[in-house]
Amino acid sequence: MKTKLSPTRTIAQIAVFSAFSILLYLVPGLKFPLPGLFPQWLEIHFSDMPALLAGFMMGPIQGATVIVVRTLIKLPFTSTSMVGELADLLCGLAFVLVSALIYKTNRTKGGAILALIVGMISAVIMSIFANYFILLPFFIKAFGWSAIMGMFNVIFPQATQDTFYTFYIFCSVIPFNLLRCLVCAIVTFLLYKRLQRFFNFIFTTKKNKNKPNTVNVVDETAQADETNESETKDGETKEEENAVKDETINSEEK
Repeated sequence: MKTKLSPTRTIAQIAVFSAFSILLYLVPGLKFPLPGLFPQWLEIHFSDMPALLAGFMMGPIQGATVIVVRTLIKLPFTSTSMVGELADLLCGLAFVLVSALIYKTNRTKGGAILALIVGMISAVIMSIFANYFILLPFFIKAFGWSAIMGMFNVIFPQATQDTFYTFYIFCSVIPFNLLRCLVCAIVTFLLYKRLQRFFNFIFTTKKNKNKPNTVNVVDETAQADETNESETKDGETKEEENAVKDETINSEEK
């Protein structure tokens, strides 16, 4: 059963996962093309992985928040007039939200595998939509058909302008996004339980730092109560002894 997280812990974990997602999305060398396999405008990145981990550990809304934060941070550095970032946002949300929602209803290993598979399919479908309706129209308008075909024919020389969409969708978009999502899914499946235990340890340790003081106060109070009780008992015992002595003296006088 999933335990409810405190607001402080939720914000801290979202900040950590957002930072990792931003690094994977922005740092040169961590986002890169795969020349010879896919067109150079398709850059592979694994910045959805921290969002997936957040979604599995905290919930779909928190995972989606990581995707949104990552995208907003990237916008000032866009080189595609924000079109590429919009496509990445849609694909990331499709992957993370669907996976996290399914896992939320079935928090088992089998549920995690099913969630990741369905999430991958959702992301691939969204990537087809994003490329067909958002990315390609932008690149064609920006660079022209001749430049696009020139880059594409390096990989697929048999493709023509008439067959471009068929080659591009089935030979580039689908395998590219399957590869990207598969890596994210495998890493998430291997790490999410370990990371959950790690965060539980960190926050439990911090929470317990204040407990010794409380325990000491309780112990001191208990000791004071015991002292008062013992003093009261001693006083009662002395009174009883004095009463016995008085009775003995009175009996002797009689």
